[in-house]
Amino acid sequence: MQELKAKTREILGKSVKNLRKGGFLPAVVYGDGMSSKAISIPIREFEKVFKEAGESSLVKLDVDGKPYNVLIHDISHDPLKGSLLHADFYAVRMDKAIRTEVELEFVGESPAVKNEGGILVKVMRELEIEALPQDLPPSIAVDISGLDKLEARLLIKDLKLPKGVKVHMEMDDIVALVETPRSEAELEELAKTETVAEVAEVKTEQEVKAEEKAKKAVEADTAEPKKTDAKKAEPKK
Repeated sequence: MQELKAKTREILGKSVKNLRKGGFLPAVVYGDGMSSKAISIPIREFEKVFKEAGESSLVKLDVDGKPYNVLIHDISHDPLKGSLLHADFYAVRMDKAIRTEVELEFVGESPAVKNEGGILVKVMRELEIEALPQDLPPSIAVDISGLDKLEARLLIKDLKLPKGVKVHMEMDDIVALVETPRSEAELEELAKTETVAEVAEVKTEQEVKAEEKAKKAVEADTAEPKKTDAKKAEPKK
């Protein structure tokens, strides 16, 4: 389990800019049955832990000597610079199952792609699961070596799930498939269409994210403590 050390934070509001300049990230930890606590953590250390743990692996958070088992619930970035602004930690109970999303890691090689020129389409990138905190996997492997013919499909029910993990999605949902190869003319036309759509989508997404992230970072620092919230990882009722 990754570990992080933090200190209780008295600095709130716009003054947190000075924290960031000093190499610390303003954050908050909250959870079932506990009051929200404003904290600060070394930015470099947080980046290292987040790279390994992501948002679905337990982290041991030490706040002034008191340990918490937490998930990195959410992080906010500066929409222009990309630098870290704020982080949320959700303290979990080890005896309560929680729901969260984990990344899918595609492994192996599809014979249909290698030998028949098929096109691998990754329909899903994440999977919504439920498990006890100690059973949460950092990712779930998707072996595509069984996709041995064109139009072959890999469903959720075909995945090998880690022990103690339940899926909260339809078992017949498609995870990946192999499409029939297209002609050069079709590919060129498709590329043009996707490029135009991607530019429009990215522009809109950037605008939305910039507003949401900036607003969230400000609210988190100026309106603490806040009520317990668990959108990405919530206890099973």
